Amino acid sequence: MLSTLERYFEFRQLGTNWRTEILAGVTTFLTMAYIVLVNPAILSAAGVPIHAATAATCLSAAFGSLLMGIVARYPIALAPGMGLNAYFTYTVCLKMHVPWQTALGAVFISGVLFLALTAAGIRQMILRSIPHELYAAVASGIGLFIAFIGFRNAGLVVADPATLVSLGNIRNPATALAIFGLILMVALEVKKVRGSILIGVVAVTAIAWSIGLVHWTSQSIGIHDLTQTALQLDLRGALSRGLLEIVFVFFFVDLFDNLGTLVAVTKRAGLIAPDHSIPRLNRILFADAASTIFGSLSGTSTVTSYVESTAGVAAGGRSGVTAIVAGLMFLLAMAAAPFVGLVPNAATAPALILVGSMMLATITEIRWHEPLVAIPAFLTLVLIPLTYSIANGLGFGVIAWAVLHLATGNGRRQDWLLYTLAVLFALRFIYLGAS
Repeated sequence: MLSTLERYFEFRQLGTNWRTEILAGVTTFLTMAYIVLVNPAILSAAGVPIHAATAATCLSAAFGSLLMGIVARYPIALAPGMGLNAYFTYTVCLKMHVPWQTALGAVFISGVLFLALTAAGIRQMILRSIPHELYAAVASGIGLFIAFIGFRNAGLVVADPATLVSLGNIRNPATALAIFGLILMVALEVKKVRGSILIGVVAVTAIAWSIGLVHWTSQSIGIHDLTQTALQLDLRGALSRGLLEIVFVFFFVDLFDNLGTLVAVTKRAGLIAPDHSIPRLNRILFADAASTIFGSLSGTSTVTSYVESTAGVAAGGRSGVTAIVAGLMFLLAMAAAPFVGLVPNAATAPALILVGSMMLATITEIRWHEPLVAIPAFLTLVLIPLTYSIANGLGFGVIAWAVLHLATGNGRRQDWLLYTLAVLFALRFIYLGAS
């Protein structure tokens, strides 16, 4: 039995073994386990029951990771995406006043669209049409967006009628505790401690509880709590409200996020083919799409690949067993659900700030000395947090890239799909301006 599994997961070709794969899977889980605490906290701001959101987070992460490991056989773990959950809550639900059930319907539709376009090969074409620098700018822009939300939740950045934003009161106990949490997480990260973010969240939560900043009533939580969110998505509402813009954002952001993670993990693991292609790409995209559909049905925002999977790869993980182990760990993590009510903003805010800062690493991939590249990348990077919209930043970046290249005579016939995307984005802005 074990020998059959070893052949299926290509242990000999990849130079790995069971011990290495299991340790790598646990490492991957520890580096991304913070999502079990952070994602429910973010979704609860949109009105999603926090205990049900926790169960949905664990279940969808387990499903996605297991599917990726078994079907695609890659050491890539999945979970509800950071950035996408923030967009779901703060833009779609709170800013646009869309009920969370309807927003889940939009996520489901985007997942079905993922699946259909993957089967038709169109998703792969879109991946190839977007310049690499815009991928990097989107990732960095989302990082700034997440960090900004973290600063706001920590009380470090507050609204100001004169200057739009201003520095908050650092003498506020919750704000001071958030600062301490950020310092602790960064220190652990510098020391290469596995699970540094999770340790920081738990430590700050314990301190907040001990000094009376948290008011919590114990409540039994289990898989039965999923009844509050499972199959509660409002498809009719998503279609009748004309939420194609939201579906568009969920689709493209997940598309870019998944590609960046895929490239990062496969490069680190040495799994890219000699011709620079990625083996079993369709299976990877299928696992991603199916996981998003499953996540929306269980009650969480878009499920996507996690770049923290590179931690497992660094620990030696090379096969799908790494992802399978991480998925099983997420199932076990559901037992911690009763304690999520203990987690205050002071604990999750520094996690958002740190994750946001880590996502800025891709900024070095942008050729800042070339205006044709730098200007579209800059617009993408800056407008995502400043307009509080991933769609706006992405749209302006694609449009600027297309217009500048065409205006300077650098347009290429093979970039027709990019120009088509630019026209679609332009029509979106015209539509929003008229509404």
